[in-house]
Amino acid sequence: MADLRIDRRDGVLVITLSRPERLNAVTAALTEELLDVLNELMRDSATHVVVLTGEGRGFCSGMDLMGGGAGDGDDTAGGEGRLQRIHHGITRGGEVTARLREIPQPVIAALHGPVAGMGVSWALACDLRVADPTTRFVVPFTNLGLSAGDCGLSWLLPRLVGTARAAEIFYRAQRLDVERARELGLVTEVAAEGGDLDGALALAGELLAKSPYGLRRTKELLNLTLDAPGLRRQLALETGIQTMAFFTEDLAEGMAATLEKRPPEFKNR
Repeated sequence: MADLRIDRRDGVLVITLSRPERLNAVTAALTEELLDVLNELMRDSATHVVVLTGEGRGFCSGMDLMGGGAGDGDDTAGGEGRLQRIHHGITRGGEVTARLREIPQPVIAALHGPVAGMGVSWALACDLRVADPTTRFVVPFTNLGLSAGDCGLSWLLPRLVGTARAAEIFYRAQRLDVERARELGLVTEVAAEGGDLDGALALAGELLAKSPYGLRRTKELLNLTLDAPGLRRQLALETGIQTMAFFTEDLAEGMAATLEKRPPEFKNR
């Protein structure tokens, strides 16, 4: 893959956006490579945690407006005009956001430097975020003549910080440093400068010690509750998932380990 680096470790897949000369700005090619990896993770039972990060000085500077990310180029290419190509590019970027939520594995973002535009959407689509002190979230849309409805951002941010705070960030095109982001609940942990990936891997190691069934089903329930029509529907979903857990070997192991005051050895069975 030209624009991604993949590193498989015991139960963890590290995905690195690899266009450091452009602060990992998103092109159509990068988007399609990332979608290929995420689609494969949908059926990957050996990977239990995913880490998403960026190479070089930043996590992601958003859509590459100069390098084809916005549909620039020959209007006759592929028989589509520029409007159609821009729509397609944004749609596929939004598909990455959806896939980051839909894959069964928890995703940890390792953040540093600029997290801008589409990069904010992708970072917030992850389940947890470890950031170093250089991290800054940049939401520039209304300064550029765009709306803040970018690849799921207008759905994600209000659910994380509340509607009023999201409105302030969007309308005023704010930049959030790491301390402000943590205050708002957008950052799980702050690592030392340059230590965001190590911090994310340490957090991934912590999750690897948990029940694989528990992690996957908890992510499923968290996703469902975002659109749940009411408490009773969510109670029914929880009951079905929790009941199935009682028939797993890992539950017996978890209970035994708790009673014996030792770390559990889950086998995803």
